[in-house]
Amino acid sequence: EVQLQASGGGLVQPGGSLRLSCAASGFVFGDYAIGWFRQVPGKEREGVSAISLSDGKQYYTANVRGRFTISSDNAKNTVYLRMDRLKPEDTGVYYCAAAREVMVLAGNLEGVDYWGQGTQVTVSS
Repeated sequence: EVQLQASGGGLVQPGGSLRLSCAASGFVFGDYAIGWFRQVPGKEREGVSAISLSDGKQYYTANVRGRFTISSDNAKNTVYLRMDRLKPEDTGVYYCAAAREVMVLAGNLEGVDYWGQGTQVTVSS
């Protein structure tokens, strides 16, 4: 059974930091890319960041570049998203996802092979 277990969300003040984790099981980790989508009410999920587990290629959407850092621990089958200098507009439900190609996770919802559950990130004072 394929599982993507997301964790690490929470409430943080503007300027603060959070680290999201996505623990994967049930598929060959190195054959996929894993990333994060963000969804806010009334809007479609948008790709935030992703990493290829085969070659390390990374993707960041423009408004998080320089503030968010994605990384992987292949020994633990886990991908991390370090989010620094958080802004209120980063608020949303963050979903972990897996696909064969990293750029699918930039926003091609139909190309996602597996979804994890969401974790809420709220940036507010």
